[in-house]
Amino acid sequence: MLQNNNLTILKNVIDNNIQHGFLWGDCKIILKQFPDECIDCVITSPPYWKMREYDVNGPDFIGNEDDPNDYVKNLVEIFSEVQRILTPKGSFWLNIGDKYYNKNLMGMPWRVALALQEKGWILRNDIIWNQLKGTQSSKDRLRNIYQHLFHFVKSKKYYYDYKKILIKPDQKPTISNGFVKSATGVSGIKYKQQIIESNALSGLEKKNALNALETTLERLRKGEIVDFRMTIRGQQRTLHSNTTTVSGRAKELQDKGYYIITSHSDGYLPSDIWKIVPEDEWRTDIHYAVFPVELLEIPIKATCPKNSLVLDPFMGTGSTVMAALKFGCRGIGIEISEKYITNAKSRMKKYQMRLNF
Repeated sequence: MLQNNNLTILKNVIDNNIQHGFLWGDCKIILKQFPDECIDCVITSPPYWKMREYDVNGPDFIGNEDDPNDYVKNLVEIFSEVQRILTPKGSFWLNIGDKYYNKNLMGMPWRVALALQEKGWILRNDIIWNQLKGTQSSKDRLRNIYQHLFHFVKSKKYYYDYKKILIKPDQKPTISNGFVKSATGVSGIKYKQQIIESNALSGLEKKNALNALETTLERLRKGEIVDFRMTIRGQQRTLHSNTTTVSGRAKELQDKGYYIITSHSDGYLPSDIWKIVPEDEWRTDIHYAVFPVELLEIPIKATCPKNSLVLDPFMGTGSTVMAALKFGCRGIGIEISEKYITNAKSRMKKYQMRLNF
């Protein structure tokens, strides 16, 4: 059972009586005491296999397994509890690092990810966290400067507010001598010529393609979109595949003779490669691998409704909990190291003093 203090903290955070809480102990035990479907989002980075030593007693903590298969098995067991306590519309973000063992790259992130898929998790994204720097003593391989951040969900319909993470376009359409050009200089003149001169389009397909092009240019003039690209049968290739059973775009090209992709004026979604230096203002503390808040911003903004409850079962010194509060949510963390709990409380105290300044 949870210690009485942990039980009180857990209940108060779930009941929204307090905005955050830290639970001290083994997450394998503590997670079993959480009610079903009480957490909106989980963001965590478990100890990497054979990478760190922690100030806890006993050999059984995560990352200390002799067999990498046991490491995967233990994480799957823990994340099965996460699956139980996560709401149907919730998200689970997992940052995990790889490991060379006897000069062999273990592929540990994907071992874990594939094992989780076998347990019913749906993998929506594999984000590559490009850390932009790194040191390496080895002289017979390239430097390692990236890690994986996996986005899992437990159901096909989940909360995702893409509008909160849109990147505003740097440029806007321009109009010169009555002609409109997109943010990247596309005017549609070349597309119009290709349609008219096409031998691959029927007369009706040409008419429809020209009308669609003019409609798109009008949206450009009105500022509804900032850019577009047109693919015409016999001129440009589809983005991914020419096979209609594989690519919806290929089928559209076959059925209509063209398709148009637009960039909305509200902005565009971030890509799955994030360039973030792995440091933040708390990097001088005792923890080896502090989450930069920038890494947590998109997951929280996109997949956490306002005042939702965010959990980190391997919270370290509390970065996820503080990021949750920063972006309008509540946070709860579990940590087996008493030293890290003490440090997390100190960090939170400083953070709250700054907010009240």
